[in-house]
Amino acid sequence: MKARLSLYLSALLLLTILAAAVGCSKAPTDAQIASDIQNKLNTDSGLQGKQLIVQADKGSVTLSGQVDNDAQRDAAARYASGEPGVKQVVNNLQVAPPAPLEAQAPPEQPRSSPAPKHHRKVSKNQKDSYNPPPEVAQTAPAPEPAPAPAPVAPAPPPPPPPPQKVTIPSGTTFAVRLVDAIDSETATQGQTFHATLNSPFAVDGETAIPAGYTVEGHVVTVQSAGKFAGQSLLVLQLDRISAAGKYYNIQTDQYKKQGSSRGKNTVEKVGAGAGIGAIIGAIAGGGKGAAIGAAAGGGLGAGAQAVTHGQQIKLPSETVLNFTLQAPLTVIPTSQGPNAGRPTLNTQP
Repeated sequence: MKARLSLYLSALLLLTILAAAVGCSKAPTDAQIASDIQNKLNTDSGLQGKQLIVQADKGSVTLSGQVDNDAQRDAAARYASGEPGVKQVVNNLQVAPPAPLEAQAPPEQPRSSPAPKHHRKVSKNQKDSYNPPPEVAQTAPAPEPAPAPAPVAPAPPPPPPPPQKVTIPSGTTFAVRLVDAIDSETATQGQTFHATLNSPFAVDGETAIPAGYTVEGHVVTVQSAGKFAGQSLLVLQLDRISAAGKYYNIQTDQYKKQGSSRGKNTVEKVGAGAGIGAIIGAIAGGGKGAAIGAAAGGGLGAGAQAVTHGQQIKLPSETVLNFTLQAPLTVIPTSQGPNAGRPTLNTQP
């Protein structure tokens, strides 16, 4: 009776574990995928306020609408591809054409021709009897005094010249220092992280962006190490940089790090536990005891290994990572660091 009750409880526990696993592995719906991608687009400062449409159908996401440039178009596609459950991204976003610089001149008005002069015919008798009226002397009015000239306002100063832009070439390598710690055991795909520029950007020996400005990125892929086997994996990519009150979208290569696997070590420890159990069982009760000891020893080895996790990837704050630009970056250069203009504590007596 006790054996049947124990068997019934074991089967019930196994069914509960399988139901929980099936519930956790349920894929997100198309509506949830489209809503999550739309929320990500609305949080991007370059894509806010634009009429962007996101449609999801069985893991295939279609983006439509109009953006200002190719960088915004690529950023929207990157947000969509990083969403869990997305298998394919169809990017139908259109780049808006530039507005015309000069308006058309109005058509020239035709000149009016002078009216024809009409001459009055006078007969010979009228010429002899015609006496022109005496001329009447007209007295011209006295000229009015000229008004005093109005004071002339000084001309406004010319506007300052537009800021000159510089382009940081593709292939430029730079380093960032993490602000947020990243752990492969707790990180999620698409998660945003923050860092600071660890080395300045320079063009032809002149500083374009000093070190210290904020850099944002996201987790492209994350995989936690399993209990018995499997390797941890972490892939990061940078998205934009903030400098002197402006945000610039950047395209970089991916930082990839993979942890070591514990699969082989697990098999060796389980086998060793079974062998030790067989020896103890043989000493205790011969062949039957050896079989029981082997089973118990194998279970002991597996249990000891189950609480030992594989190597996780942990990137603490202040970790320095290297990236390379995959596309040119055009910016307005600045020589002021992120802390310029802030009051400092005067330590002098």
